[in-house]
Amino acid sequence: MKRQTRKCLFPFGGCWRNSMAGKLSKAAAIVGAAEANEIGFLETPISSLQLHIEAIKNLSEQTGVPISKIEGVFSTGWSSELCEHLGITPKYIDTTAVGGCSFEMHVHHALAAIYAGIIDIALVSHGENGFSSRSIGGRGSGNYGVGGGVTSPAMEMTMAYGLGGAPSNYAHAMVRHMHRFGTTTEDFAHIAKVSRDWATLNPRAAMYSKEKHPFGGPITVEQVEDSRMIAWPMTILHCCMVADHGGAVLIASPKVAASLSTKPVWIAGAGESMGHSNMLEMDDFTATSAANSAQDAYSMAGMGPDDMEMALIYDSFTITAAMTAEMLGLAPRGEGHTLWKDGHAAPGGKFPINTNGGGLSFNHSGMYGMPLLIEAYRQLSGTAEDGINGDPGKQTSAKTCVVNGTGGALSTTGTLVLVADE
Repeated sequence: MKRQTRKCLFPFGGCWRNSMAGKLSKAAAIVGAAEANEIGFLETPISSLQLHIEAIKNLSEQTGVPISKIEGVFSTGWSSELCEHLGITPKYIDTTAVGGCSFEMHVHHALAAIYAGIIDIALVSHGENGFSSRSIGGRGSGNYGVGGGVTSPAMEMTMAYGLGGAPSNYAHAMVRHMHRFGTTTEDFAHIAKVSRDWATLNPRAAMYSKEKHPFGGPITVEQVEDSRMIAWPMTILHCCMVADHGGAVLIASPKVAASLSTKPVWIAGAGESMGHSNMLEMDDFTATSAANSAQDAYSMAGMGPDDMEMALIYDSFTITAAMTAEMLGLAPRGEGHTLWKDGHAAPGGKFPINTNGGGLSFNHSGMYGMPLLIEAYRQLSGTAEDGINGDPGKQTSAKTCVVNGTGGALSTTGTLVLVADE
């Protein structure tokens, strides 16, 4: 993960950027994280806006920071409507919307804005009614006002090759990984199994138990393999769920963080990158831009993969988690799945991953980047057992964590290095 030495050819070139990036490290902290009142497979349909608002109000109550004190609002296109609904006029608005990693990028952007002295308190919010919207004939989206269709250039070029949606896209990546590295669907099935093991320790997880959901409770590798085929070679248990989720985190300057009763979790490093938009433009179906965003995050933090004690990784599909682990330097190329298969990522393992149950078994509303942030805060603040906002989960002893979000069809990535308060 060592960055290559680059000459400074221009005053605002790479070297200047690197020096500035180092100054951003720990210039702000996540000081709170909360969810909507109810999440998962809700019986009564709910709007994305309501999920946002519930999470924000719970966050305000948790941190003691009045909504009126929020100076920056970051969301995937909802910022203006949120501000109007909350009755605030922030100094800074960010509507970056590039898929599930948008929220990791929002944290990065909030960190920079706080360091620049523009704001002291930033809200990152997400609400997405992936399940509820379908029950009333729609299709959930956390991107406000964003549409699309089969006439887009990307769709015109990909549908002819069978790439008609997320499962088919990621199935291609899995097939290529199996061909290149000799991995099997059984290898990836261990990821689904371990994720479910974590979910059974988290009562807020959608798949916590059979009492909570008919398909909940523990699963075996064999059950993953034998479940209904979705897009060969991926069965349904290789795929994330589609549920409802609202979440929000509060980011503050060191001065504000010191004034609050909640524990800060410091943003030590951040990076973001894009590899492509159309999946057919991927140079390598087994590699993503997470290698680049992780390198920048590690560099800013002055740390590396060996310094991480846990990871929260986007797991829209089992292949996503395995590939991302490789890109983050947590496992060699072609061996990402071994973290789960060998038990390292499991409860009681030496390197816990997706301790809430992940997108595979906790919740996945369509864009999963927000639950990653919430769980990272809970773990590093030592409040997972307290439940913060909702039922308690399994607390680990980790003090450092790498968080990675993925957007699009393995297209964009955002990586954070977060550390507990000393």
